[in-house]
Amino acid sequence: MPPRVNRSPYAGIALAVLSVSWASIFITWSTSPAITIALYRLGLATLILAGVLLARLFVSGTRPLKGLPRRDLLIMAGIGAILATHFTLWISSLKVPQESIAASVVLVTSHPLMVGLLSHFVLKERLNKWMAVGILVGFSGVVVIALSNYGPGGSLLYADGLAFAGGIMAGFYFLAGRRLRQRVALLDYAFVVYACATAVLFLYAVVLGQSLTPVGNPDTELLLFLALAVVPQLGGHTLYNWSLRYVPAPVVSLSLVGEPVGSSLLAWVILSQVPTAGVGLGAGLALLGIYLTVYGQGTRTREILVTRDVE
Repeated sequence: MPPRVNRSPYAGIALAVLSVSWASIFITWSTSPAITIALYRLGLATLILAGVLLARLFVSGTRPLKGLPRRDLLIMAGIGAILATHFTLWISSLKVPQESIAASVVLVTSHPLMVGLLSHFVLKERLNKWMAVGILVGFSGVVVIALSNYGPGGSLLYADGLAFAGGIMAGFYFLAGRRLRQRVALLDYAFVVYACATAVLFLYAVVLGQSLTPVGNPDTELLLFLALAVVPQLGGHTLYNWSLRYVPAPVVSLSLVGEPVGSSLLAWVILSQVPTAGVGLGAGLALLGIYLTVYGQGTRTREILVTRDVE
C-alpha cells in the first residue's frame, strides 16, 4: 500500500491564497477613506486575537505575552507602526480613481525585491544568481507598469507610487520581524503588532483629519471591515503560517505570486477590471522576478513569509 500523502498543507496554501486575494475586492467595495478602512481592519483583528488569547488563558492557563522582554515589545511596537504605514499607502493607492487592482497588488507584492536588496546591502547577505536575475526582471516589470500608467494628470502614476511605497514598507516590515518571529509565538506577535498598528492608525486619522467612523452605509461598511479582519488578515495569513512549515521552498515561492494573480482574476470577473496590455506585461515580468527572487532565497523563504500579515 503506497504511503499516505498529506495534502493538507497544499490545500491550506490554496485556501490562504484565495482568502488574501479578496482583500483588494473588499477595499474597493468600501466607501470609507483608506485610513478608516485600515484602522477598522486591524482594530477588529486585534479584538479577535484578544478573545483568542483570553480563551487560551482560561482553558489552558497559557498566559499571553509571558516572558517577553521590554526590548522585544518596543521592537514590535515599531513594527506595528511600519505595518500601519504600509496599509495607509497601499489602501490609498486602491482609492485613486481608475487605478487597477492588478497594478496596485503586483506593486505592493514586490516587497521580496526590496527584501533581497536590503538583505544584501544592510544585512550583508550575498545575492545568488537567481536572486540577482529576479530583482533585475522584477524591477523591469515595475518600470513597465509605471510607464504604462503614465498619462495626463499623473493620477495613476501617483497611485502606482503609493502601492510601490507600500511594498517598500512591507519589505522593512519583514526584515524587522524576521528574526523576532523566531523567538516570539505567532499569536503574541500578531496581537502586539496589530494593536500597535491600530494605535498608530488612530493617530494618523486624527492628525490627517480622516473619519474615525465608517463613511457610507454603516452596516455594509462594518461587514466589509469584519470580512477584511477575518478572511485575509486572520484566516488567510494564519493558514499561510501553518502551511509553510510543511511544504518545499519552491511551493512557497510560487504561493507568493498567487495573491496578485488571484486578486487580478477576481477584479476581472467581479469588477470587470481588464488590465491594459502594458500593465499585463509589467505584471508578468514583476511576478516572474518575485518568484525567482524568493526561489533564490531557498531556505530563507519560510523566514521571509512567516510574518506575511500584510496584504
